[in-house]
Amino acid sequence: MRRRVGLATYGRAPLLAPDDQLLMPVLASLGIDAEPVVWSNRATVWTAFDAIVVRSCWDYHLHSAAFHAWLDRLEQSGVVVWNSPATLRWNADKRYLLDLDARGVATIPTRIVSRGRLGEVERIVAEEAWPRFVIKPAVSASGFETYALDSPIDASARETIARVVSVGDVLIQPFAEEIPRDGEISFMFIDGEYSHAMLKRAITGTGEFRVQTEHGGSVELLVPPEELIAQAAKTFASLPDVPLYARVDGIAREGAFVLMELELIEPNLFFGFQPGSAERFGEAVAKRLLSSRGA
Repeated sequence: MRRRVGLATYGRAPLLAPDDQLLMPVLASLGIDAEPVVWSNRATVWTAFDAIVVRSCWDYHLHSAAFHAWLDRLEQSGVVVWNSPATLRWNADKRYLLDLDARGVATIPTRIVSRGRLGEVERIVAEEAWPRFVIKPAVSASGFETYALDSPIDASARETIARVVSVGDVLIQPFAEEIPRDGEISFMFIDGEYSHAMLKRAITGTGEFRVQTEHGGSVELLVPPEELIAQAAKTFASLPDVPLYARVDGIAREGAFVLMELELIEPNLFFGFQPGSAERFGEAVAKRLLSSRGA
């Protein structure tokens, strides 16, 4: 019996992001009928699928309440979702960094400031004596409303902070100098197993520090040291279930891995850079389908 799987995407990429399109022929070869489905399309009959795999939902942070309501509907309907709705909900708010820190994961220091509390941002930056710091929404993706600012805070920076905190809760973190100097490493894991890694760099000569390609960043395949791979894997070892996919983003600081982001919702997994990675993903989906529904 052929299985039917929905690959959840968003309205601006109704046929999936280019990298995720590589999954279609792979899944077909495994006897799985996969089709892109826009997560926000209320007309979709989600129960018609054997499973939903969340992929290119790159606007979830702009429609947070609707995204959570969609997950609730899927869960209440008994639809199988990977990653699990519980995992997605937890990962959608960057407070998860505090959870991981409490579990012993080496993370970039993170402080949370509630919506509207501009003075609290200034107090934390002064208290921590951070000469440069990053502010970003607690619910965000793709470098959205993310800024690197200098201390002491001037009028221009104060205006930026006021705008960001007016929308919602924010994260305050010290600026990681390793990112513009050495780049950020993304480790891809499929069903808990390491697959491949990418080195992401920000565009040079402009002052831009964000490494995402939509901000001019570049990516290249990387063969990281085994000890960094092992440390990155520990990032999600404490989760209640093994994620189908995980992208662990961070830096190497004095030979040790420091987590910047744990991406469990809609990360680009860079299948196009690593031969065999899309096949490994497809096989993991097929294995889970057998386990969830029986052979």
